[in-house]
Amino acid sequence: MKKFVFIFHGMWAEPTQEVMDAWTNWFASISDHLVDSGNPLGEAREVTPTGTRDLAADMERASGYTIVNAESMDHAVKLLDDCPIITSVRVYEAVSM
Repeated sequence: MKKFVFIFHGMWAEPTQEVMDAWTNWFASISDHLVDSGNPLGEAREVTPTGTRDLAADMERASGYTIVNAESMDHAVKLLDDCPIITSVRVYEAVSM
């Protein structure tokens, strides 16, 4: 199995019971693959050799993450089928070193 990181982008919906149930159901459906269910992400800052800057709370900034085990990139992407995606999810393979 390989590890993949889901990086969610976009603003989180108001945490209504319906939204919370959708996330709970999705996490339950992929529970055999979860490494770390993750958390929403808050304030963000970019650090570069020339300085730092705050990241705006929009598509520029990640809004959450989840780490899963999957056989391949295609399998990892398939795990997102019933995910209550915010705006978009970027999927990265965590390369073993």
